[in-house]
Amino acid sequence: MTTWEYLTAPLLIHTTKQILDNFGSEGWELVAVVPGPDGKGLVAYFKRPKQ
Repeated sequence: MTTWEYLTAPLLIHTTKQILDNFGSEGWELVAVVPGPDGKGLVAYFKRPKQ
């Protein structure tokens, strides 16, 4: 059975692609993007298999 580790990170609108590419190159898979706690920003949720 696969076990997962998770990561949350704020997304800045003007650098979204760079942020996602960076985490993707480290093996993180984007799971969801939701509004941040302040209601203005965005938060990305990632997962990857635990090593």
